[in-house]
Amino acid sequence: MPTKSSNQKRKTSTPWCDATADVDSLEPNERLAHELVVLRRDLTPSVERIMNHEMSEAARGRALSVFADSLNNPGDPNRDPRVAIENATSETK
Repeated sequence: MPTKSSNQKRKTSTPWCDATADVDSLEPNERLAHELVVLRRDLTPSVERIMNHEMSEAARGRALSVFADSLNNPGDPNRDPRVAIENATSETK
């Protein structure tokens, strides 16, 4: 019986994760998520964590933005998506 590779098991149907997606059809947060994972596939789990977290779209946008900005700043705590989510959602509380 053939087994699936780990990449086949993790395949997702979200348009922002699909490199062939029509970027113009994506919502702003999906577009940013798409840009991040297309440029750096290794960020997919972190971006998925942010995209799948229950929060407002405004908070999701803030979390994605601070996460994206942190990639150019070594030592930035927002590089951890959990921290980016906490910081983004604490602004609305």
